[in-house]
Amino acid sequence: MRRMRLHLSAALERFPLARAFVISRGAKTEAVVIVVTLTQDDAAGRGECVPYARYGESVESVLAQIASARSAIEDGAGRTELQELLPPGAARNAIDCALWDLAAKQQGVPAYRLAGLAAPSPVTTAFTLSLGTPEEMAAAALAAGQRPLLKLKLGGGGCTERLAAIRTTAPAASLIVDANEAWSPDNLAMNLDACRRYGVALVEQPLPAGDDAALASVPHPVPICADESLHDRNDLAGLRERYDAINIKLDKAGGLTEALVLLGEARQVGFEVMIGCMVASSLAMAPALLLASEARFVDLDGPLLLARDRANGLRYEGSIVHPSAPALWG
Repeated sequence: MRRMRLHLSAALERFPLARAFVISRGAKTEAVVIVVTLTQDDAAGRGECVPYARYGESVESVLAQIASARSAIEDGAGRTELQELLPPGAARNAIDCALWDLAAKQQGVPAYRLAGLAAPSPVTTAFTLSLGTPEEMAAAALAAGQRPLLKLKLGGGGCTERLAAIRTTAPAASLIVDANEAWSPDNLAMNLDACRRYGVALVEQPLPAGDDAALASVPHPVPICADESLHDRNDLAGLRERYDAINIKLDKAGGLTEALVLLGEARQVGFEVMIGCMVASSLAMAPALLLASEARFVDLDGPLLLARDRANGLRYEGSIVHPSAPALWG
């Protein structure tokens, strides 16, 4: 039977956060996402993305990019053609993940099999603590209970005091520090040494992307991970002397298709891998979970930061996140 023509739609959705999410660049109280839905016959595939101002994106610009690719997608362009239609970023991510989901639904085959991956299994995710005073962050670490992996948002100053306070209330937790580009060459060595003394396992993006050459000339007592400095495979070549790991986010890479290639190439040149996320719902986490078993660190806690998740969301047991059901994605 001949298939009906594919239809693409995009919708803005908002999810209130359980509490304000604060990083060095500012604060937010809701997750603003765009969901692309592809429908054909009785099958529907979905993908979710987060427009991110740091990368020059807005809700309007992402919706415009999606609209620019609509005709081609509806005429049959697939994941390969999509890589040429749109640049890496949120818009391409939403369409790409919707294409994966639609293919899984139409073929009755899980997305992980279509991608040639092993079946995903439950993994431990980091849980993020917003930037605050040392006392506020220590209280947040205490409230996080026995979570084994905490990700700490830090700023340009006061890092030693915050780490000391957090260690008093979370003495056994593994720690990731995310500076979100807020450190400088002047305080880099001091902050890295503080991270070493307090047992930090990884430091994300201490210096601004494009102004991080100093990372090549200072010791790394703690492994350093590229986040804002890394989007897709084209960024890898210039990072090896400065970073020990990379943070792969589907919204940066432009979807699962590019993320799979990026993961393989990063491993070939010796990077450790972190799988990360923006603050979003379970629909955005589900495709990234397919990569989690290949990562040293997993940071897919977006739904844990929401006041409410979407229907059929991922199942979290403490910090253990379980693979998605087909009703959600894939």
